[in-house]
Amino acid sequence: MKWNEKYRNLTVETISLLFVILFVYAATSKLWDLQQFKVQLGQSPILTAYAGWLAWLVPLTEYILAILLLWRSRRLSALYAAFGLMVMFTTYIILVLNFSDYIPCSCGGVLEDLGWTDHIVFNLFFVVLAVIGIIQLEAYRTLKPSVS
Repeated sequence: MKWNEKYRNLTVETISLLFVILFVYAATSKLWDLQQFKVQLGQSPILTAYAGWLAWLVPLTEYILAILLLWRSRRLSALYAAFGLMVMFTTYIILVLNFSDYIPCSCGGVLEDLGWTDHIVFNLFFVVLAVIGIIQLEAYRTLKPSVS
């Protein structure tokens, strides 16, 4: 195994593991206090009408992505989905910060203690990680010799 391939694999494995930890932690903390999570979603100026089913859909999606990230053959699509989810979360925060008088935090655990700027930076860090993982996997896919 060449150094570049070994480095690429280690990078993608590390990024995937960080996302698994993030998603399992976030989903578990939301479900741990599901009623509070529903209330906070219900207080959102954007998500009020969808709070009931989003309270289940968001943690379920996070668990599914965590599982898919552990599955090598599904990792690229899972990283694209993780990228999309993190961009949506970040966009939501920015929209609420700029266009709402009341800003509920529906994050769980230690993420709940972050300030809004810290939360955006945290999310953008994971967006960048997803991009790095996607680039690494896409590069591997195009370099890999095709099997005939």
